Amino acid sequence: MQVAVMGAGAVGCFFGGMLARAGHDVTLIGRPAHVEAIREHGLRMETRMFDESVRLRADTEPAAARGAQVVLFCVKSTDTVSAAESLRPHLNADTLLLSMQNGVDNAERLRETLAQPVSASVVYVATEMAGPGHVKHHGRGELVIEPAAGAERLAQALVAAGVPVEISDNVRGALWSKLLINCAYNALSALTQQPYGELVKGEGVWAVMDQLVDEGLAVAAADGVTLMGDVRQAVRKIAETMPGQFSSTAQDLGRGKRTEIDHLNGFLVRRGEALGIPTPANRVLHTLVRVAELSRG
Repeated sequence: MQVAVMGAGAVGCFFGGMLARAGHDVTLIGRPAHVEAIREHGLRMETRMFDESVRLRADTEPAAARGAQVVLFCVKSTDTVSAAESLRPHLNADTLLLSMQNGVDNAERLRETLAQPVSASVVYVATEMAGPGHVKHHGRGELVIEPAAGAERLAQALVAAGVPVEISDNVRGALWSKLLINCAYNALSALTQQPYGELVKGEGVWAVMDQLVDEGLAVAAADGVTLMGDVRQAVRKIAETMPGQFSSTAQDLGRGKRTEIDHLNGFLVRRGEALGIPTPANRVLHTLVRVAELSRG
């Protein structure tokens, strides 16, 4: 398959690299420092299964997506619309866009911007960019994908590349379940600059996480969302399965970048307001991360 990765950060590099390693024609579209390193040395994939350099294409321009059958859409939620608009002139009518982003409404925003088929997905992977052209994998790596034209073929390619995939009619519920997990961990990891395993050892941390999740469950119920799995149990397991992982919000804040907090705890606060559900714990954390962004900007 011809695959483009729009927003080749940690998530895009991991899944794009897995497909390239399996023989697919993959182009990463990302920042100049990463592109230069990948062009010169290949993409270093340091995973729990292997550590090797994978050769693939890399570019800084959206035009590099021309001809792609699939675009793994991995930009930050804050950049969804602008990135989609930059891709529009270069996509085929049947190019599938797979939203691999945090938050619950990115696929909907993509559909409002582009005419191509769009599939929402839920990503369960712990990764980070350890340096230019160097993606480090800490654990997991499975996907839940929404049915769409071309999604079945992509799922088969991913499975053959070593990526577990489930196609589900309730990706909305899975996205909301992940949202609540992110709301429990991301802001706290960012504000403390601690990985999950250390974070949960703090006094009172589990009680705060329980309140964050309770608020999210109330909002989801009011919004008619059928969640996937036991969210409370999933929150507990994250610290066990990803003890060394810093949240994406922590990574962004530590680098002085704008975070996605408006699409995580901030989204939950706004949805709660619309539905008449109070979310005081999520509101406090959203506010604190936004203030921290300003202080580091």
